[in-house]
Amino acid sequence: MKTTAINRAPDICDLAPAYIRSIAPYQPGKPITELARELNLDPDSIIKLASNENPLGVSPLAMQAMQAALADIARYPDGNGFELKQALARRYGVDMAQIVLGNGSNDVLELAARAFLTPVLDAVYSQHAFAVYPLVTQAIGAAGIEVPAREFAHDLKAMLAAVTPRTRIIFLANPNNPTGTLIPGAELHAFLRAVPPNIIVVLDEAYNEYIPDALKSDTVAWLAEFPNLIVTRTFSKAYGLAGLRVGYAFAHPDVADLMNRVRQPFNVNSISLAAAAAGLGDHDFVRRSFELNQTGMRSVTAGLTRLGLAFIPSSGNFVSFKVKDAAGVFQRLLKRGVIVRPIAGYGMPDYLRVSIGLESENARFLEALGQSLAA
Repeated sequence: MKTTAINRAPDICDLAPAYIRSIAPYQPGKPITELARELNLDPDSIIKLASNENPLGVSPLAMQAMQAALADIARYPDGNGFELKQALARRYGVDMAQIVLGNGSNDVLELAARAFLTPVLDAVYSQHAFAVYPLVTQAIGAAGIEVPAREFAHDLKAMLAAVTPRTRIIFLANPNNPTGTLIPGAELHAFLRAVPPNIIVVLDEAYNEYIPDALKSDTVAWLAEFPNLIVTRTFSKAYGLAGLRVGYAFAHPDVADLMNRVRQPFNVNSISLAAAAAGLGDHDFVRRSFELNQTGMRSVTAGLTRLGLAFIPSSGNFVSFKVKDAAGVFQRLLKRGVIVRPIAGYGMPDYLRVSIGLESENARFLEALGQSLAA
């Protein structure tokens, strides 16, 4: 019997560059609805302390602005984000030409990579740093240089030594996610002075509002001294707008111009623009968010100590703690309706990260953690 060969078409995915096909997608924290479906739990009984969200919810001023903006959603948003840029410029004393808006700060990080990296260049970042840095680097086809951390913190001396003639970007997170470590201002400033001027330093300050004033550095003022500096921030954390995705960057006007050239039109929607502009002025909400986090951090870390668990001191709104059988404890917490974040993907398989919540949520977490350890 004669057989006919079947001509198989090549895998269409082989048409994509190898560096795209090898990307491991970012893994977000487990949503409440997903856990409810998986374990047949009442969604109202679940607390999510996995994604560093603001437990106070949304700024009241931002909520009012969102509601007012709804009437005009048939129109495209302001592609230049004039009102938000104006509010940011007034608040931080910069020119509007120095501001880049993004669909969350991760969008701004990608804009920096798209503007300055190519497949023959590389970017430097720390071990245990935000997962988006290697993702945006690899998406360009550039090489990523991961520098070993020192006690879970950025080793600035080693990062500087890792720079090659092909390096165009250094990513720094301050405070760092997921470790919560903070680079002291004097050390950070000295590092910037040592970095060659042809290398962009992206300083990711997503958790800036949670740093006590005594430990803060006026990094925006440093832009006048370092034209190769990009400072990125977000409205997702202290401002409680994680679901709206609004981030921004401050940079030298020429650097901001290049980033805006690769920015998608209308990358920040009209509801988000209105909410962020109003939320920026809600100083009382941000103050209460900071104070709640300070109180909650003391409560959670004291509870971890009582349970005999080591943790990494954090300047963010989360804390990472070491626990035997972290993956198993994570699953046992899920069964008790408590979602935290496993961080094995950050090279920390023995650690879990928990966001600071309301007083009742922190207490519930500590109780469930104690039960999970004993199980």
